[in-house]
Amino acid sequence: MDLEILPACKRKNFRDSVVLKPRPSNFLKMFLVALLICGATLTVLAEEAPMAKDAEVVKLQSPALREASGLTESRRHPGCFWLINDSGAGPVLHLAGLKGEDFGSVTVEAASNTDWEDLAGFNLDDRPYLLVADTGDNAAKREFATLYFVVEPEFSPDKKLEGTVKVEWSVRFRYPDGPRDCESVAVDAGQQKVILVSKRTHPPEVYELPLKPGGTEVVEARKIGTTDVSNPGSLPSHLFDGQPTAMDITSDGNEAAILTYTGIFLFPRKENESWAEALAHKPQVLTPHKLPQAEALAFTVDGKALYCTSEGVGARLVKYHSP
Repeated sequence: MDLEILPACKRKNFRDSVVLKPRPSNFLKMFLVALLICGATLTVLAEEAPMAKDAEVVKLQSPALREASGLTESRRHPGCFWLINDSGAGPVLHLAGLKGEDFGSVTVEAASNTDWEDLAGFNLDDRPYLLVADTGDNAAKREFATLYFVVEPEFSPDKKLEGTVKVEWSVRFRYPDGPRDCESVAVDAGQQKVILVSKRTHPPEVYELPLKPGGTEVVEARKIGTTDVSNPGSLPSHLFDGQPTAMDITSDGNEAAILTYTGIFLFPRKENESWAEALAHKPQVLTPHKLPQAEALAFTVDGKALYCTSEGVGARLVKYHSP
């Protein structure tokens, strides 16, 4: 009610009996709106960038690492990384340091490198293992793919690694819906499962295998769902956007990361949630790695950092760390 329309004799009494609330000024309105916008922006940034990229430039020094396609941190010696090369190379595990140092290599006995595409480290029964995924299939024509499991080799810092390591067990498998090109393979040691994500299907398909199925027969992977790692618009554009090239799962099984040629996508997993459910969620997206052909990715054993690298001699080893 406007006081000006009341008779003069009633204005004072009205003022005495009514508590008037001042109208917010335009400045106050704008300030409140700005706070809301800033709060929403900070929330989005927290969701999209839970890890920050380090500015330090580290390059892999081994001249033998020409097409790095798999990466995992050593369980025996944290701060050292195992790597593998893509197809065309021998069945060899390479060891590098945090600064890219070349610590040598070992050959995997009785294994062949048809198309090695990922590498995973895990502990099982208090022993450290490596999974080598011979799962690449660009032409989608392989009758079956193979996973090799080896005990992680011992390493002495004062002597360059050499020699051989034997295969403890292997898993030959096929997909239920025909051959798939797969470059993303990870281990959930707690559930004793291997998780695989196809590369060239749209959307990428998610499969699982038992870690130790037993026997020598070819087993069939089980399709459990799909995932989405398409470019959200914050990453550089690429001809092969949305194609997974590597994957890892934290040692505690609480989070997965998937690498593409342009970005890294994080999938936190809630308690009692399956990987089918977790990988179906909208992922958190890290800042662009800016690698020329990113194909290898790994969490550190403690889950507090993440590394990725690219094909090419002298490739950069890019690090992301938790706040």
